[in-house]
Amino acid sequence: MSFAVELVSPSQRVWSGQAEMVSARTIDGDLGILTGHTQLFGVLVDGTVTIKGTDGSTTDFNISGGFLSVANNRVSILTESVN
Repeated sequence: MSFAVELVSPSQRVWSGQAEMVSARTIDGDLGILTGHTQLFGVLVDGTVTIKGTDGSTTDFNISGGFLSVANNRVSILTESVN
């Protein structure tokens, strides 16, 4: 099973597609998101967001703050910047 993910910064769409897993760190702690995750809104801290795509690839993004929203098998990640 997979879900839709979008990772965007103010200047670009960094990653968009179907994923099997997303992990990120919020001010409340580390999150692991899989298909069917309950609705959630989190404030991200500086760190790494990891996306495991349906093709088996795993990509790490170093982000600077932002927000993460989970609803209806869709994850939206908005960050101030990505390195």
